[in-house]
Amino acid sequence: MHTQATLATRFARNTFVMRSDTPLAEDQMRRAAPSIFATGKHDSRSERYTYIPTIEVLRGLRREGFEPFMVAQSQSRIEGKTEFTKHMIRMRYQGHTAGQLQAKPEANEIIMINSHDGASSYQMLAGMFRYVCCNGLIVGTVSNDIRIPHKGNIQGEVIEGAFRVLDDFEAVDASTEGMKALTLEPAEERAFATAALALRYGERDEGQAPAPVTAEQLTEARRFEDQGPSLWLAMNRIQSNVMQGGQAGRTVQGRRTQTRPVGSIDRTVSLNRALWVLAEEMRKLKS
Repeated sequence: MHTQATLATRFARNTFVMRSDTPLAEDQMRRAAPSIFATGKHDSRSERYTYIPTIEVLRGLRREGFEPFMVAQSQSRIEGKTEFTKHMIRMRYQGHTAGQLQAKPEANEIIMINSHDGASSYQMLAGMFRYVCCNGLIVGTVSNDIRIPHKGNIQGEVIEGAFRVLDDFEAVDASTEGMKALTLEPAEERAFATAALALRYGERDEGQAPAPVTAEQLTEARRFEDQGPSLWLAMNRIQSNVMQGGQAGRTVQGRRTQTRPVGSIDRTVSLNRALWVLAEEMRKLKS
């Protein structure tokens, strides 16, 4: 396992990301997500808009044992606004030694989203990171979704929100183990992939051009460790292909193409959560 952070790279046309297998330092985060360090709100916000200083929240969470392993930030075409745009931080609670954490194939994460330009409320979500494939899953309905509007005296709520999400990880772990223990039939896996295809590319009515890839392509394993009949592995295969792109497909005009990765913060969150909800509902149906 290497220890260097992946350099800030373009995550999509308007998003940059940095991730690491060790906690990120502030100078590393600043390179990819300078809006984390904004010292105030954008000029477009009114006096009623409460500025939530992301970096101060992050420093407070670090004192409580949370460490950042990934940051992402949206860019802006408006001059001077990039320093205030939406950003995302994925944090892990370091309550054990590094060796104990690495003994598990997944790490629970708290995902923090904020902006200083009115594009987002302050949010905290539950997530999970799978080491073998660098998948950054986002949990659906088994955990709290903390949303704090930029109004009033809210500094005390944000760190409390992190521990409320942390309390939910027992339910998240139980859901994960249930998915690992459940075997899907090939037809059930195709049904899951068909629903995921519609989430990614929209419903296709009769007469419309098909999606650039097939449901069967979404079930393809990118690595040996992803092969297997469990619901957990099927969800991870499909999530990797949906989110990372790179699969051979066809454009509406029939030309060969490669699917694009999902880049925007909003789309990343919504698709990941929807895929988790699909898997959780299938687990309930088959239990």
